[in-house]
Amino acid sequence: MGNLFHIDLHTHTCASGHGTADTITDMAKAAASKKIMLLGISDHGPATSGAAGLNYFRSLPLGERKRFGVSMLYGAEANILDNEGHLDIPDDILKALDYVIISMHSPIYSPGSVKENTLAYERAMEHPNVRIIGHCDDSRFPVDYPLLVKAAAKRNIVPELNNVSLQPDSYRKNCRRNAVRLLTACMEEGRPILLSSDSHGSRYIGDMTLAWELARQRAFPESLIGNFHPKSLLMPLFQNLLQHSSSGL
Repeated sequence: MGNLFHIDLHTHTCASGHGTADTITDMAKAAASKKIMLLGISDHGPATSGAAGLNYFRSLPLGERKRFGVSMLYGAEANILDNEGHLDIPDDILKALDYVIISMHSPIYSPGSVKENTLAYERAMEHPNVRIIGHCDDSRFPVDYPLLVKAAAKRNIVPELNNVSLQPDSYRKNCRRNAVRLLTACMEEGRPILLSSDSHGSRYIGDMTLAWELARQRAFPESLIGNFHPKSLLMPLFQNLLQHSSSGL
């Protein structure tokens, strides 16, 4: 079994507009020093204040596939804009990326009811290359977890267990309680999760200690944690994972 800290697909550079001045090069150097084998760059979409524009995401697929020995994937954390599931990055750009995380952020998305928020996620999943549901653990955006997991399963999309959400000073609300609900729904459906650092900058790349601790406390099967089983659980979901990660995953 591999070390889950060797895969981190939810990370942010200075192009996200807040939290760090680190570049992709800085991220890759730090990942190499932490023995990360596969690093995903997933900066916030342009609806986020201060984030890079669309040309940044257009150019990302041209990035080097190996940096300092680390296999690189280039994606985006796209903002869900409304309950119709519209995203802040056009489909033609999303198609060229390795993967897309979809997330709700305030004040970009105005929270609705549980039904409306769940439907917004479902509709957003229809966009090309959406592969991860980002931090769907915030009570400001309540969802129906069994329905969300079932909808994701139909589309080969994996929800994440987000380490930042579980920090004691997280600005998100009631995340631990909601993360337990997410884990329960995934276990009932036999569906995988992905542990993510959500690191803004290089300092916390690969730090999923809180997420891993919660998964263990809830007896979530290791066989359903994508970080442990990239070949069987992640490669079927990410179109370019096999092509760009031949480094012993």
